[in-house]
Amino acid sequence: MNFIKIFIILLISILPASALENFKIKKILDLENPWSLTFISSSEALISEKEGKILLIDIIKKTQKNIQHNLNFKVDGQGGLLEILKHKDDIFICYTEDRGSGKTSTSIAKAKFSKTNLNFKNIFQADPPINSGYHFGCRMVIQDNKYLYASAGERGGDNIAQDSKKHPGSIIRINLDGSVPKDNPKFKGKSDWLPEIYQIGIRNPQGMTLSPFNNKVYISNHGARGGDFFGEVKFAKNYGWKIWCWGGTNYSMTKCGEVQKWDKRFTNPLYTWVPSIAVSAVQIYRGIEFEEWNGHILMTSLRNQSLRKLEFVSDNKIGKEMIIFKDDIGRIRDIKIGPKGKIYLLSNGNSALWEMSKK
Repeated sequence: MNFIKIFIILLISILPASALENFKIKKILDLENPWSLTFISSSEALISEKEGKILLIDIIKKTQKNIQHNLNFKVDGQGGLLEILKHKDDIFICYTEDRGSGKTSTSIAKAKFSKTNLNFKNIFQADPPINSGYHFGCRMVIQDNKYLYASAGERGGDNIAQDSKKHPGSIIRINLDGSVPKDNPKFKGKSDWLPEIYQIGIRNPQGMTLSPFNNKVYISNHGARGGDFFGEVKFAKNYGWKIWCWGGTNYSMTKCGEVQKWDKRFTNPLYTWVPSIAVSAVQIYRGIEFEEWNGHILMTSLRNQSLRKLEFVSDNKIGKEMIIFKDDIGRIRDIKIGPKGKIYLLSNGNSALWEMSKK
């Protein structure tokens, strides 16, 4: 091996991952604490802002305008207007609903699409309502044009996530009109579960994605001090929170959970982070802009302020992880793949919509 080859190998080994990727990031628009993005055409999108606005964005013209809505929402700690999702002629939104007496819930509403006014009607409310500003979860995907999956965080209630008679700390599965699928766990051997619950034992799942390759639903879950994870949504399974904490500890640095490692009672995550990177949104890439990334997982983080790429070795095994960039745009709240394969990101703190494309 000659000197030049040795030098190249050494250089690659010390370069940050971002230096190895041929991409550029540009700011499209400044925003105010954006939370979620959904495309309505190749050039237009809706954005929800946590403090209550729903915006119609033109990515080409770089314009925005408010859309009126009737949601009974409350800005409550981490809560407010959260995930927004367009499906055919409908708009779904997951939000923090004001339930009175200081209590709120992770709720889902539906409206016919309009560029001027959205008249929402609730199709789901997480019960019981709780007086807490923590851990709403609130991501959604639609599978097979008929099932809506949504994440309901445990609201800081820890072992409430083990109570299948309460929604917080679970994955919800309903029909698009809010009715309950007849093949949910409630009707298939879990008679003590609430009918909308599909999986339990979740802490704060701030990311959810439907794989365009195997049609499976995956989540990213925000742990405590460590224990962030990426994993599959599975019928009638239990991720273990807070009996098991996926390798993390309490914020007080004490031991977290009743057991310190996985056992067969629980669903095993596909990938974990210890210490925590504060995972947020996730997508499985399919597109032509970054064709070499097809099938790879794109994971965003808040505290760590990074975009990461993980490779699927198989449906149940993750390969290597790469940091695409870090500390470039601030805390990353959402990621969506555009109609032409470009990547769009929402950041908080340095609040903006960003476009990522090839150089």
